[in-house]
Amino acid sequence: MAYILNIETATKSCSVAIAKDGVTLLCKEMAEQGYSHAEKLHVFIEEILAETHLKFSDLNAIAVSQGPGSYTGLRIGVSAAKGLCFALNIPLIAVDTLNVLALKAKVNSGLIVPMIDARRMEVYSAVFDANYQKTENVKAEVITETSYAEITEMVHFISDCPEKLKTVLTSSNFIVADEVTYPSANDMAGLSFDKYKKNDTVDVAYFEPYYLKDFFLQKDQL
Repeated sequence: MAYILNIETATKSCSVAIAKDGVTLLCKEMAEQGYSHAEKLHVFIEEILAETHLKFSDLNAIAVSQGPGSYTGLRIGVSAAKGLCFALNIPLIAVDTLNVLALKAKVNSGLIVPMIDARRMEVYSAVFDANYQKTENVKAEVITETSYAEITEMVHFISDCPEKLKTVLTSSNFIVADEVTYPSANDMAGLSFDKYKKNDTVDVAYFEPYYLKDFFLQKDQL
């Protein structure tokens, strides 16, 4: 039996879930324009443990969303996860943020492209098949009318910026989900438990979030 605390702070949503053997017991999350992660994260953690009648000492591992995403959000989440792992002497598990977001799409066929807003027409993205297996790695890209034009099968886009995507991703085989969707700690449970069983953990001292920093480098900064 394994209790894993899952932390997702890569976007505007601050999300925390406690899972037992890969099944979420309770999730608390809130998305605000001003990024309230610093105020909400530890409150959510304490509330979840209290409401599930668990103690910090009951936790077997901490899982954190590794990015890509908000620099500030990722720093807060990873710092909290590392602190707990050090204090409790338990392993740290890193989970791909876009993989977590892809799980929000429930489809039987075609491709799933989760996207996280960066700025202007820029996003972080990856491509998964209908079984949530990654077929194209994480990248930072500018979305244009020609993006994904080479794909002929159905493509399901799920993101936190649907209105932006709808202005350019207009091919007949593209389906852009209407609702704003953030990655959730609720969907991390299965991914983190699979990694826990495989002892697929990261070094608590040296782990850093996946920022894709070079994506933001401007010519006048070179």
